[in-house]
Parts: sequence; structure tokens; C-alpha cells
Amino acid sequence: MAKGIVVFYSKTGNTKQMAEIIANSMNENGLETVCKPVKETKVDDLLAADAIVIGSPTYYGQMAAPLMQLFTDTVVKHGRLTGKVGGAFASSANIAGGNETTILGILEAMLIHGMIIQGDSQGDHYGPVSIGRPDERAIAQCKKLGQKIAELAKKLFK
Repeated sequence: MAKGIVVFYSKTGNTKQMAEIIANSMNENGLETVCKPVKETKVDDLLAADAIVIGSPTYYGQMAAPLMQLFTDTVVKHGRLTGKVGGAFASSANIAGGNETTILGILEAMLIHGMIIQGDSQGDHYGPVSIGRPDERAIAQCKKLGQKIAELAKKLFK
């Protein structure tokens, strides 16, 4: 059975809430998924997953430093994430607060690893975003990403 992991960094709880919604949606859609804060995540956890979703608050338009450190730690395993499904999400304090650049930074790292990225032609194209605490729109987008990631991973990793 295909497996997923949702890794997040959260200071206020907003990004954690998004992570839990995405992980629950992945599980509800048939992908055995764990949700872990980055401080409890090792590179081997990523290697064991078929689908990896990473979420961060926005700091100066970038992902949080602990998440960047996790990507830095993957360098010694470069190439071992190739073909895995990837997705990203972000939260910020303000509209135009850097959510999309944060998501793109995460996706760039995933693409360098050769991962397969699931986009969305409607809604939040790059991944779910939230301004502050996730509202109904953000929650719906998180559920949708979880579903799309689960469906793609199940197709690729039967």
C-alpha cells in the first residue's frame, strides 16, 4: 500500500491545522499517511513515503529554516526521492504576504529531487494558502490537495 507523509513547521498552530486537514484527507482517500512536525522528521521518513507534502508559515517569502534544513539534510540521499509525489502549502499573516513564493521554494526543492508535483488548475494552483487561521476556503483547498495527492500516489504506487 502506498504511504504518505505531511511534514510541517508551525509556531501559531495555523500551519499545523492545515497539515492535519491535508493528512486526514489523504487518509480518507486511501493513502496511509502520517503527519509530523519537522523537528520529529528524519530524512529516512521521507525516503519511506511515496507522497510527501510539506507546509510552512511564510518568513520573508521563504519556508521556515527548519524545513530548509530538512531539505539540506536530504543532499546526501540525492536522487532517492525521484518519482515520489510532492505537494506544498503555506500560511502567512497577510494577503500577498509571500505564500506563493514560500510554496514555490518548497516545490523547487522537490523538483530538484525529481519529484512529481501535483498542481491544481482551479483554486490554489501551487498549493493551499491561508491568511492567519484557516477559513472555510483554505480548509476546502487543504482537503482537495490531500485528495489529489492520494489519488495520484495510489495510481503510481499500487
